[in-house]
Amino acid sequence: MAERVVLAYSGGLDTSVCIGWIAEQTGAEVIAVAVDVGQGGEDLDVIRQRALDCGAVEAEVADARDEFAADFCMPALQANALYMDRYPLVSALSRPVIVKHLIAAARKHGATTVGHGCTGKGNDQVRFEVGSAALAPEIKVVAPVRDMAMTRDKAIAFAEEKGLPIDVNKKSPYSIDQNVWGRAVETGYLEDIWNAPGEDVYDYTQDPTVQRDPDDVLITFEAGIPVAIDGVAVTPLQAIEQLNKRAGAQGVGRLDMVEDRLVGIKSREVYEAPGAIALITAHQELENVTVERDLARFKRQVDQRWGELAYDGLWFSPLKRALDAFVLDANSVVSGEIRLRLHGGRAVVTGRRSEASLYSFDLATYDEGDTFDQSLAKGFVELWGMPTRLAAARDERLKGSKGAK
Repeated sequence: MAERVVLAYSGGLDTSVCIGWIAEQTGAEVIAVAVDVGQGGEDLDVIRQRALDCGAVEAEVADARDEFAADFCMPALQANALYMDRYPLVSALSRPVIVKHLIAAARKHGATTVGHGCTGKGNDQVRFEVGSAALAPEIKVVAPVRDMAMTRDKAIAFAEEKGLPIDVNKKSPYSIDQNVWGRAVETGYLEDIWNAPGEDVYDYTQDPTVQRDPDDVLITFEAGIPVAIDGVAVTPLQAIEQLNKRAGAQGVGRLDMVEDRLVGIKSREVYEAPGAIALITAHQELENVTVERDLARFKRQVDQRWGELAYDGLWFSPLKRALDAFVLDANSVVSGEIRLRLHGGRAVVTGRRSEASLYSFDLATYDEGDTFDQSLAKGFVELWGMPTRLAAARDERLKGSKGAK
């Protein structure tokens, strides 16, 4: 039997050309795998047929939207995952679920190699290849765009020569990657970091400067997972989709940032993630209400490292797996309701309630009913400040002895 390569297939020019290119260069049979993570666009059956028309011996399509939302977006929400404190890991979260389906297809079809259409300048090559190595250490990888110097001009020429059913003349000025968690836009005039993005860049969000009535939404969480919107039960996917629509209509979730890529370069990225930003904002506030102070302080460090691991393509790494257990345990008490006001490009918490709340009105109030014993504070401050006071006295003493010499 001929060697087989399982290719991560999007239906676009590069991966369509990769099918024939891999077959010509290696003599292998190519099996295309397309994974729906809520990116919208073309019907999966259309994409499947295009793969076959481009020379794939088989083509599989997987509806992974619920899996992606539950098993990848929800852990990111529980970890408040924001790379560089801003980016909610749009592309980074989708790659490991695609890798899972690639490796499953490789084992099913007896393939020895998986392929992707990533360039050598981006993060995705790392996510695909390191993820594949974690799930199937014996698997090989082929990356035609990177390793065979497949420029766009070469890809167009190949598609025209082979008569591939690809519209090579339709060229967006941007490179776009999107899924249900958000949308990433780069290249074109955005590569000049002085240029402001125009409204044509955005699709998931409306212009936040346009006057609209605010939208108040009530989100119910259980153990850090949204389970209801305005009192109506939702799945993780439904929660994200509904908040994408409602927060997006208010212009929530637009980000324009210069980002530190894993490969060492800085890249200008424009993101829109209305549902993700609204959910993370609500989740962070519910943690403020329910998570004990020292655990909350340490979790903020864990959250940052968790996000970096996911961004850096180490989703399946031992450290990520260990941090998952911590994040899951820390979220065990994060249950309750958060009221958000979506308006003018912002998601603002206006109310919070939880049976697991650590907030005590009687301790916090300055009015009648205050149960905080202020007489205890004087001794607490004395003991708390003792190390600082002793160190300051020591420094003064040493300074004086040096002056005497």
